[in-house]
Amino acid sequence: MSFQNARVFLSPDFIIRAASQAWELAGVRDLRHRVFVEEQKIFAADDKDEIDAIALPLAAISTLASEADQVVGTVRIHEDGPRIWRGSRLAVTKTHRRMGRLGAELIRLAVCTAHGRGCDRFLAQVQMQNVKLFERLHWVSLREIEVHGVPHMEMQADLAAYPPIPDPFVGWKTLSNKRGQR
Repeated sequence: MSFQNARVFLSPDFIIRAASQAWELAGVRDLRHRVFVEEQKIFAADDKDEIDAIALPLAAISTLASEADQVVGTVRIHEDGPRIWRGSRLAVTKTHRRMGRLGAELIRLAVCTAHGRGCDRFLAQVQMQNVKLFERLHWVSLREIEVHGVPHMEMQADLAAYPPIPDPFVGWKTLSNKRGQR
């Protein structure tokens, strides 16, 4: 296959898994900074908080020639109380948002991972523009709240729609809804 301009090609093939390698963890931090600090301006300098010390970072990783290339999506999960888990900091890089499925795949990995670790209730504080996506993915709205000055909806996942997975580091490969070019 030949591309006239390789810089505009976006591979439709992604790896969805827990981030563990140094370059993956650095990619997660960089993506969160770009989305929450630079783009959305929710935080002035850094979005890191005390939850990062206990959270499991998950990643959507683009591929190049079927090999892991760069982190293009992320979410973190943590146990907030006995058998109660939370997801937060869901982000997909601007160039890959229109590819489709990456946010949904990260949500699926997040809830299935927590479910596999004994979760009875999975919650997230979702920005209002993303509520419809979560509803399509079997989540229910609980109440409107404000987080860091931004309107959010507290939402809960229907665990029956998310079978438990034992090892999020294995993950899976997925294809985006869109194919290849910007």
